[in-house]
Amino acid sequence: MKSDQASSYRENGYLVVPNLVTTVEVAELKQEATQIFRGRRGHVEGLLDVDALDDAGVLRKYLAIHFPHKISPLIERCLAHAGITETLKQIIGPNVKSMQSMLFVKGPGKAGQSWHQDEYYIPTRDRSLTAAWIAMDDATVQSGCLWIIPGSHQAGTIMRRVPGQNAEFAELDTVDVSAFGSDRIIPVEVQAGAVVFFNGYTLHSSRRNKTTDRFRMALVNHYMSAESMLPWDQDGKLTPTEDLRDIVMVAGEDPYAWKGRVDVNKPYLRPEPR
Repeated sequence: MKSDQASSYRENGYLVVPNLVTTVEVAELKQEATQIFRGRRGHVEGLLDVDALDDAGVLRKYLAIHFPHKISPLIERCLAHAGITETLKQIIGPNVKSMQSMLFVKGPGKAGQSWHQDEYYIPTRDRSLTAAWIAMDDATVQSGCLWIIPGSHQAGTIMRRVPGQNAEFAELDTVDVSAFGSDRIIPVEVQAGAVVFFNGYTLHSSRRNKTTDRFRMALVNHYMSAESMLPWDQDGKLTPTEDLRDIVMVAGEDPYAWKGRVDVNKPYLRPEPR
């Protein structure tokens, strides 16, 4: 990673690295996604009987799954992908841990995610939270690519969520981003194999996949400094703790290794409100 890339990330709150994941690796991830949603990597509550469907038909049934690395050795290995971790060490520091993976399918017609900051959902103590958004398909405006507000992380504050119904989004609440001005809101169109890194305070969203025949699949992994503790209860799903130890170390040393690890997060399907 070049020093100017690290500077750009610090200034803008995001960084695009093209071709960080190879064509072969992307193909393996896409095949693995099909196996997961066919139930061949273990039970996940809500999986459907899809034996009669072709692969595209299977994927059209789902929006996303959280924590697929819990049942997929391939996705667990991808958490520590060499190219991704080298970039993370420059962004975060030498000691990096991961706490979450999310596999988004986003088939034709599927809604996007409303404006949000990842830190709202995954609280850290040092502003090191970083997403690595791996494009498994070409992501365009038409297919529902990411939209980002560069520099929106700099204030280091969590913006209030408000009710907001928009046909582009699956959620019924959002962040009001009108104060930023439309000229600051940009689409992040990337080709398969690119990785978009963005800060936990960076405002981002995605819109509906308006195509009739294209998927916009992405594997999104979340990371943070291993020096920081993780007071995360998964929106009330877990018992509150000052430092959730359901983590995967991907670089360097774990300064809290003496605490041990736990396995409490389980894979679950993201529901579709509409």
